[in-house]
Amino acid sequence: MKTQRDYRIPLLNPASILAICLSLSALLSLPPRASASSFSFSTGAPDGLIGTLSRPASAGLVQTETADDFVLNECVLINQATFTGLLPLGAPLSSIDRVEVEIYHVFPVDSDTNRTPAVVTRTNSPSDVEIDDATRDTLDSSLSANATVVNPIFSVLNSVVNNINKSPNQFTGGEGPVTGTEVTITVTFDPPILLPADHYFFRPEAGLSSGNFLWLSAPKPVSPPLFVGDLQSWIRNDNLAPDWSRIGTDITHEGPFNASFSLSGVTDALSIIDQLVPCSGPASGGTWKNHGQYVSSVAHVAQNLAEQGCISQQEIGQIVSDAARSSCGKPTKHQNPQKHQKHQKHH
Repeated sequence: MKTQRDYRIPLLNPASILAICLSLSALLSLPPRASASSFSFSTGAPDGLIGTLSRPASAGLVQTETADDFVLNECVLINQATFTGLLPLGAPLSSIDRVEVEIYHVFPVDSDTNRTPAVVTRTNSPSDVEIDDATRDTLDSSLSANATVVNPIFSVLNSVVNNINKSPNQFTGGEGPVTGTEVTITVTFDPPILLPADHYFFRPEAGLSSGNFLWLSAPKPVSPPLFVGDLQSWIRNDNLAPDWSRIGTDITHEGPFNASFSLSGVTDALSIIDQLVPCSGPASGGTWKNHGQYVSSVAHVAQNLAEQGCISQQEIGQIVSDAARSSCGKPTKHQNPQKHQKHQKHH
């Protein structure tokens, strides 16, 4: 079980803020930033070809992960996602007792390339381990989930649940047709997930109080249209990890497959900062202690965006300048009544 993450933003010292602000006078001629730009990605509705297990570990059950890929051409702050799968017939939505989402790079990033894989190939697979700061889980309240029924009865032609084997026994043909209740799970990330431009794998899991959640296959990406380099969905369980097998190419010989999911978020730096460092108070809750804390937090997030290639070093200065001129974190007359009363007596 993963430990709960600390999402608090460290403060910059006054000297660091001063160093950033000293360059602001040269930045006033910069063109105004673009308005909020939304991001969306989707592979479309399920095609009824296959359902594959994707569940967290629980008593007597090993973790089994299914992942499918997506490409970002610019920095994106992902705040929501959906994925569609099957519940056992008759299982209520309340049987979903845990949802976790992880994001992986493409192999060989975050992977041990000195070991001999136990699978046919690792080319174009997810990496060995997930991107740690991009993991969200209902267990630590960094993810909230809402499930809705799409079809009370939905069937797939094949499935992969238990027979996930090492090479040379990877081919099983699948485990046959399955009928269940089609549901879409919408997840909201708190905090949102910031990803720079790159190629990634999306891996959701749903744990049930009884039975298994099977993630449904879907056509190739449709929104935006099929991107160059689209990969197929992969699967592994704890017995195969850190390796992955191709569902359609290695296990069933019926693919390749994609999986049914969507992502949404924002791409412009100003909207990203507004979500990560809200004017009303820290994203983790509460209010800013003072204006300096807010400006320091904005400066820290802006520097992080620059380090990931999302903005230029020059843009950091303008962003911090905007924060310094704002009223965020400044007390109002209601927050400082004594000062307000003195002001009234003076007049």
